[in-house]
Amino acid sequence: MEIRVSFAWDTSIRDVIVESDSKIVADTLLGLCFISISCGSPENSSFSEATTGINYISDAAFIDTGIGENISTVYMAALQQAAWDLRSFPQGIRNCYSINIMQGTKYLIRGTFFYGNYDGLSKLPQFDLHLGVNKWDTVKIENVSVGVIKELIHVPSQNYLQVCLVNTGLGMPFISAIELRPLNNKTYVTISGSLALFSRYDLGSLSRTVYRYPVDVYDRIWYPHFANEWKSLNTTLTIDSQSNNYYQPASIVMGTAVTPINVTAPLDMYWDSESATSEYYIYMHFAEVEQLKPNQSRSINITLNGNYWWSISSPLYLYTTTVCSQSALEIAETYNFKLFKTEDSTLPPIINAIEIYSVRNLSQPGTNKQDVDAITNIKSTYELKINWEGDPCLPQAYSWAGLHCSYDSINPPRITSLNLSASGLTGVISADISNLMMLQYLDLSDNSLTGSIPKFLSQLQYLRVLNLERNQLTGSVPADLIERSKNGTLLLRVYENSNLCGSGSCKKKNNIVIPTSVILLFIVAAVMWGLWRYLKYKNKVETKSNIQTKSLESIESMQRLFTYADLVRITNNFETVLGKGGSGQVYQGCIDDTQVAVKVLSLSSVQGYQQFQAEVKLLMRVHHRNLTTLIGYCYEGTSMGLVYEYMANGDLEAHLSGKNTNILGWEARLNIAMEAAQGLEYLHNGCKPPIIHRDVKTTNILLNENFNAKLADFGLSKIFPTDGTHVSMLSVAGTLGYLDPEYSISYRLTEKSDVYGFGVVLLEIITSRPAIERSYENTHISQWVRMMLDRGDIQNIVDPRLGGDFNVNSAWKAVEIAMACVSTTSSNRPPMSEVVVRLKECLTSEIIKRENFEVESNYSVDIVNMTMIKESNPLARVYVLFICFKYYEHAFTCSYIDAIGAVMWRVRLKAFLKSIDERVWNSVEYGWEKPTTPVSEWETSQKEPASFNSKAMNAISNAVSMEEFKKILNVEIARTAWNILQTVHEGTKAVKINKLQ
Repeated sequence: MEIRVSFAWDTSIRDVIVESDSKIVADTLLGLCFISISCGSPENSSFSEATTGINYISDAAFIDTGIGENISTVYMAALQQAAWDLRSFPQGIRNCYSINIMQGTKYLIRGTFFYGNYDGLSKLPQFDLHLGVNKWDTVKIENVSVGVIKELIHVPSQNYLQVCLVNTGLGMPFISAIELRPLNNKTYVTISGSLALFSRYDLGSLSRTVYRYPVDVYDRIWYPHFANEWKSLNTTLTIDSQSNNYYQPASIVMGTAVTPINVTAPLDMYWDSESATSEYYIYMHFAEVEQLKPNQSRSINITLNGNYWWSISSPLYLYTTTVCSQSALEIAETYNFKLFKTEDSTLPPIINAIEIYSVRNLSQPGTNKQDVDAITNIKSTYELKINWEGDPCLPQAYSWAGLHCSYDSINPPRITSLNLSASGLTGVISADISNLMMLQYLDLSDNSLTGSIPKFLSQLQYLRVLNLERNQLTGSVPADLIERSKNGTLLLRVYENSNLCGSGSCKKKNNIVIPTSVILLFIVAAVMWGLWRYLKYKNKVETKSNIQTKSLESIESMQRLFTYADLVRITNNFETVLGKGGSGQVYQGCIDDTQVAVKVLSLSSVQGYQQFQAEVKLLMRVHHRNLTTLIGYCYEGTSMGLVYEYMANGDLEAHLSGKNTNILGWEARLNIAMEAAQGLEYLHNGCKPPIIHRDVKTTNILLNENFNAKLADFGLSKIFPTDGTHVSMLSVAGTLGYLDPEYSISYRLTEKSDVYGFGVVLLEIITSRPAIERSYENTHISQWVRMMLDRGDIQNIVDPRLGGDFNVNSAWKAVEIAMACVSTTSSNRPPMSEVVVRLKECLTSEIIKRENFEVESNYSVDIVNMTMIKESNPLARVYVLFICFKYYEHAFTCSYIDAIGAVMWRVRLKAFLKSIDERVWNSVEYGWEKPTTPVSEWETSQKEPASFNSKAMNAISNAVSMEEFKKILNVEIARTAWNILQTVHEGTKAVKINKLQ
């Protein structure tokens, strides 16, 4: 006789026996320590489960995300009330419950998952279940009407517990109930690891009754199990009434037992291992249920896979004896237990109940507790409505947006970077930030923070970057922060806080002029004035010379009207075709040695004519560095054309499809994605009224010579009413694969339709796969990514041509952003403003990884977070712009450099000025009088060093030769300025490095 112990059971709990005896009534006090959470039930609601008497409360206080749902009423009658509601999680990859518990107490933790066709889709999901940072199990729903229960016995190392549901791309996660039951710490002891329930059976019960609390004081769920080869023994007397057994299996469970019908045969039980590395603990519960006669005896030998394992000499009458493994069973493919009667036993073996658990290694520590408490308090203080769920740093694939952490093999992760820019923060700077002791980078810019800058910020000894720009801070900057800024150990940004004093007492603010700020601003103003005069003079000369065509610098600012003859001349009789679309062809052209692109409308395209009108009208009113620039247009009878700036590297699709041998690196891809997102975000939020592009795709993202991205082709764009929620269309327009599913069905166009298209583009950037795989299945890229996410290996998703050369953390975040954008429900898609912020975080993490925040001794240049550096050192900005305007052909390039703030934020001002002192003013060959006040002391001196100021102003504003410029700057600083340009515009041919040598 043998029984196969199954680990699949019917979890629709239909019958729970509630019996009263003195012991159980006493043990109901233990139930007061139960934590029973009904997931998805209304906030502040509670109910008492009729069959158990256990009180359940709403989960609203334990989680900020997810949507409350109800299962189909078809299934409710057969279920306990706790299974009627559930919470689903359509947004975010990881969503977590946070539950306060007693640290060091052993708990039985149970999650219940009953699908019940709550969404009406009859699609059975699969997802992962995590406890804190560790994977607990996989939840796979295999039947609409049969639930899944996951149990774990675990001793928490903290005073809180996080139960997390992780979307693996195989269906939306959900959960019906979470239950925590404290256990006796002397039970279920392991050498290491926690115990996940494999099987728990009430052996000998002839009914289909499932038992739990209150008959089981720990609320373990006992499922009946019986085999035809067995005979059932039972008693109506109470088993173990004195609670002498720590495990305390339910008396009614222990009141039945099984014995083989063939008295000479063993009881045979076996199960197959879940995997080659799985380890198991087994707990066998014995109690004699028959009062034996003097000449009767029952002794049992137990073997495991043919080897002696344990023996039981005469189980006690009406008392429980538990036999358990002191360590995990030896790993095997199959575990076969046989219970024999001993030679001197007159009766066959019996067994009443059995529990089998598999070991779960949940030992990976989470983020440093002090950091977790601090960041959790910060989230609470500012009431942040962002998907900060679970552990801040672990697993790395799910680390919180806006955070970076340090990782090593010994210590728990520490938070090293916190970016809460543009997060709607109000009130004062939270004191909890002071507990993030390892913080290196803190960005609180673009919020509405008030009060003074706290002194504790200067006590963060590892802090290297502090950005507090564009807030409403008052008072004075702490002296220690100013000192650290001066000595180069801190990059301090406090611009645009109108009521903030530079240093010292605010009462003296009106009487003290900070010389450095005045001088630097004066220099910048002078330079801009000089450049304006220079460009004005240049335009006059061109006018007098009767030059009919203008350089791109002038054309850019006025959309010029061309004749058809102009287009013929510009394109050399339409010689070189750059591309072809549904409304016409695009040709390469040239205006005064400046390359342009000319789009000529097909005469047969009525739709093209409408798109032509729309594009001209739109491009004449939008101006953004990430939108293609319209130079002019032709509208002469039936001849229509558009003249754009030339984008040397063509469209993005060509670089992703494999047609181009030059593979875009990961950082370049993130930068292209971010810039394209910025262009789209400008259309949505920067234009009044807003504009919907309607045809966002890789062929409509163009790349210039420096691989800067610009959104193109606005022929399908629609102006969005400022007082409306959508635009109703008579027909659907766009490109297959990029079309918003909701828009395709409802004809209701919203800005979220663009977000969907951008999500597809982002997936293409990440994977280098087309939007739709042209096969017999026509698989959409989002479906493919969801399928690959199940494997959890980002290497399978990111373009394999990169050879793994990318930051895994930024890659996961990019995939998460993309998948959020391609949500089939438009309300679940993020706005483009959020997409831009999150892509900047991805790019920042990639650059931080590369630079590793190391300060180079030779004034190395770092471009980190564009928002972080865009208002840096004005002197450095002047030097960069000087070189730019002198050696770049196009003014818009220089404007771009200035706009993003490509400046030497690591070239600390004090060291910079000292260099001028030592290398310029101490050298008599330049013939300039050394100022009374050394340049390096300008920050603290009130005296203006007029000699240098006037020389610098005159030199720059009059566009002097490079040699004279080097006399002011010195060669080293000039070379550093060049490096800035080279970093921002890598590969540019406009300037040669030898000009600075």
